[in-house]
This record gives sequence, structure tokens and C-alpha cells, in this order.
Amino acid sequence: MSSAAPRTTGQDHLWSVDEHLEDILATVRPLEPIELQLLDAQGCVLVEDVTVPVSLPPFDNSSMDGYAVRVADVAGASEEFPAVLDVVGDVAAGQAELLHVGPGQAARIMTGAPLPPGAETVVPVEWTDGGLGEGPATGMRARALAPEGAEGHVHVYRPAEARAHVRAKGSDVKAGDRALDAGTVLGPPQIALLAAIGRGTVRVRPRPRVVVMSTGSELVQPDERLGDGQIYDSNSFALTAAARDAGAIAYRVGAVADDAETLRNTIEDQLVRADLVVTTGGVSVGAYDVVKEALSHVGDEDEAGSGIDFRKLAMQPGKPQGFGSIGPDHTPLLALPGNPVSSYVSFELFVRPAIRALMGLEDVHRPRVTAKLTAGKALTSPKGRRQFLRGTHADGTVTPVGGAGSHLVAALAHADALIVVPEDVESVEPGTEVEVVLLG
Repeated sequence: MSSAAPRTTGQDHLWSVDEHLEDILATVRPLEPIELQLLDAQGCVLVEDVTVPVSLPPFDNSSMDGYAVRVADVAGASEEFPAVLDVVGDVAAGQAELLHVGPGQAARIMTGAPLPPGAETVVPVEWTDGGLGEGPATGMRARALAPEGAEGHVHVYRPAEARAHVRAKGSDVKAGDRALDAGTVLGPPQIALLAAIGRGTVRVRPRPRVVVMSTGSELVQPDERLGDGQIYDSNSFALTAAARDAGAIAYRVGAVADDAETLRNTIEDQLVRADLVVTTGGVSVGAYDVVKEALSHVGDEDEAGSGIDFRKLAMQPGKPQGFGSIGPDHTPLLALPGNPVSSYVSFELFVRPAIRALMGLEDVHRPRVTAKLTAGKALTSPKGRRQFLRGTHADGTVTPVGGAGSHLVAALAHADALIVVPEDVESVEPGTEVEVVLLG
């Protein structure tokens, strides 16, 4: 990642959302690739194309439990005039030595078993008497329970076309095909494909390790008793969950008291397991804004290139923001405001893209669409600020949820989108087309 410190300007300068994000993404660089076992690579991003070394399936095999036969031997077969064939044995999945099916012969074959030499098609067991002479079978009896079914005769009641119920070699992917492209995020289906073509390890960018901590002496952990003037710490839980949702391995530190030295020591202790540090609270202009106090001059005593820049952004909610790098490895740090909605909106706009950039993804942003505003009255927005309102999006429309207050956690819990009101717009009438950031 870049060791360049963020640009700074005057204290009264209002940065735009786009400028702030641009600086963050210029500082963050994708993590170095590593080789991981398949299950450890889940959620990671491939750094190289994967080519198929062996065709899937690697041989012609049966898609049904039934009988492998020659087409001519079952032509014209019916319940009134069944074809009667000699059963020469069983062909099971994983069987190395295969029987040969000659004229007038059949082999019991199991799903996934190789099509034996001489056979041209597969007749499902339901089209036969299962070799038991009792009329149409409903299934194939286990060999241990009906050994006579694997020998003797089988009555076939329906004809079958050539290669019916046969999975052709290479019908899934062929040797030499590209299985997965570089940049693919490895989910369960991709892990399955890699295993199926024999890949036990894969080269990926690891999932970023994100350390989340909230600040404030008033914060109490859930399940503990609230004292006077105290509130439960929800931000560290929300942001840790959001980091995991973005693809990171997230560690929640919890609440740190309003003491600058304690915060500095806590952050320093966490750097050993952090590719990104996220704090929430303490970035405004109050007397107890401990993050700003603790980190404003961190670059003065750290290595060259480190430093945290605290800014005011032309946005609502989330005006106060901080970002930069810290420690000997110049670990990126994003300092978010403490109000719950402000911190979550800030995460979506700035932290999530940073996490996705660390993963090496090309598209780091949430999807954005336009939708028609449905509301009982016009939405108002402060001039010169880009406002992000919570909303619910469905069928091309978006409806505001709750008010504009940055403390309204309940409204946030019911939202699946952010309504974007541009800086030059002070009022949005119902029915207007608006930009929407989709959160789900």
C-alpha cells in the first residue's frame, strides 16, 4: 500500500465526498497475493486465471441407475413385447475394470459409473423389471439384498436412443478451458469447481484484516447494566458486521475510554493483526474528542509518510472524518464520526470501498440506480451538502425511512438503500427521479 500521507488544507475547507474517497483509494493498495488451501481461500479474490487440467466429466458416465445396453437390442421394446437381455454384471462408480457389453447383453450401471465398452445407451431401471421378473421396477435393489439382480436376465420395456442418459466426457468443461478468471471472488460454487478439476490450493489476495474500535467513556457493552448517562455500544458491532459483509476478517475491540494515551496504546497493540483500522467517535471539535486528540500529531513521532488528517466533509450525515496511515507498516486508518447513522453511512461510502480495494477488486462500490421518490412531502436538504437519507427500494421506487437525524438507529435497521440528494439541491419533490445506493 502507498506510504504517502494524505493531502491537507486549511481547517475551514470543506472537502467533497468524492475528494475524500479519492484520497482514501489513492492510499490503499491491494494486499500481496498468497497461496491458500481451498477452504481458506473462500471469499478471497483470484490473482491468476485458472485453466482446466482435466475434462469434466473425465469419462462418459451414466446419469441414471439402470442398465447399459446396445441401442439395437432394445429397439421396439414394449411392456407387451419386452427385450430380454443377459445381465453380465455390475458397473459401479469408481470401478476400475469395466465389463464389455456385447449383443444381447446388459450391465447394471449406477449413477456416475463409466459407460462400459460396447454399451451405447443407458436404460433407467424404471423402464425394466430390475432383473427380478416382477414387472416394472420402482428402483434398483442393493446388490447385497438381491444378488440375483446382477446376473440372469432383465426385461426392458422401452427403447432408448443412442447416448440417452449418458453424460459425455468434457460436457461440463474441457481440458484447456479457462475455469475461472483472475479477479473472481471465490464462493462455494467456485471452490467446488476448483476441487473438481483437482486444484487443492489457489493463489489469491487474502481477505483484509480489519480492526474496529469505538471510543467513549459513556459506552457500555450489551448485556451489562446501564448507569446514569451511559448508552450501549452499537457502533463497534455494526461496523464489525459491515466489515465482514464487505469481505473482511473483522476484529471487534469494543469501546475505548476517552483517554488519548489509552487509545494510542490500544491502536498500537492492534496493528499486528490489522490491514486496516477503523475507529468510530471522537473526531469532531469537542473537548473529549479523543481520537482527534490522540492521532492528530501521530506522524510527528512515527515514521515518515504516516499521519492522520482530520477533515470536514460537505455531506450529511458524517461531516467530521479522519484518515491516514499509522505505524511502521503505514497501516491505513479511517476515523469515523460517533453518531450511529453517521458512522454507518461513512462506512458504506469510505470504508467498504477501502476494504474492497485491499481485496484487489476492480469494482469497489455498492450498486447505484435511479428510482422514483415516493414520499408524503418534499425532502429538504442543506445547501452545499450531499445528503444521504435512509430508504427502502422496490420496483423502481424508493421511500424514505425515518428522519434525517444521525442518531436514528431504528430507522437504519429498516433501510436497504441510501437516497442521495446532491449538494446543489435543497428540495426534492415526490415523484422525482433520485440516485439510490443499494445496501442489500
